[in-house]
Amino acid sequence: MAIKLEKGQRINLEKSNGSRMTQFCVGCNWGAIVTKGFLGLTKNVQDVDLDLSCVMLDANGNLCDHIYSPLYRTDFLGRYGMPAGKVDSNDFALHHSGDDLKGDQSGDDGLDNEIITVDLNRVSPNVQQIFFFLNNCGREDFSQIPYASIRMYEGTPTRVKEVFAQYDVAAEPRYAGATAVIMGKLYRHNGEWKFSAIGDAYPDPNLCETIRRIVMNYK
Repeated sequence: MAIKLEKGQRINLEKSNGSRMTQFCVGCNWGAIVTKGFLGLTKNVQDVDLDLSCVMLDANGNLCDHIYSPLYRTDFLGRYGMPAGKVDSNDFALHHSGDDLKGDQSGDDGLDNEIITVDLNRVSPNVQQIFFFLNNCGREDFSQIPYASIRMYEGTPTRVKEVFAQYDVAAEPRYAGATAVIMGKLYRHNGEWKFSAIGDAYPDPNLCETIRRIVMNYK
């Protein structure tokens, strides 16, 4: 059974058979907002654009790598001193599946809309912490977005083998009014990778503000 992540929870990446999980996916799933149209006979579908991203910090808490959508304009990122977006980490240990601009249009299909695949065996030695976070590029807050959730699982972007841990973002009243969630972090401890659930939500207007918040307050 998957672990329902709670704020402040620390977990070992150990599976039920005693082996350690080193290759897995971090995925975000959500639906478009569907409302009834004229006399309830039609429906209106509003696209929802969430962005799953991650940043990597070194032993001194400095930003040393990142993954976020290449669709972000470089002039916008430059105002915050952020580099262009990309889908692979420098060591190719993490890979982003690509930006989903709409969400599920016809109900939950059981697959995540955006996925970051992780291979801990390939992570560069200078990376000590990996933070995963979610931003909404629209005006909605998380309470308005159908079945928004973040989970860690074994499998591939097109096949979920076993869910290890999950956040049900849309179901949490504390996420109402929030447009950014810092999910949690992978971190090295005594030569092993562990995971710490953070689950903090903020009204950040864009991912640059969230990255700045992580570097300033969570290292």
